Amino acid sequence: MTKAEIVTEIAGKTNIEKVAVQQTVEAFMDAIKGAMANGENVYLRGFGSFVVKKRAEKTGRNISRNTTIIIPAHNIPSFKPAKVFVNEVKHKVK
Repeated sequence: MTKAEIVTEIAGKTNIEKVAVQQTVEAFMDAIKGAMANGENVYLRGFGSFVVKKRAEKTGRNISRNTTIIIPAHNIPSFKPAKVFVNEVKHKVK
């Protein structure tokens, strides 16, 4: 499902114009990205958690050049679905 399909579905269910729904979805995504860029986690009860994971510095290898490189410590975004979400997807039969 694409962002455009999400906007269309929400607009259909709520009878709100697609333009307004598009702006709302964009603002929602920007708020999550902004919070995570600042190192904050975002918790949506019943849906899941957007969590910033910290990766430690490590040594990597470039096998084509046969050299070692240091990969610096960094943060990565991660999503952990809520148990309710997982159970709904797990038990959904088509």
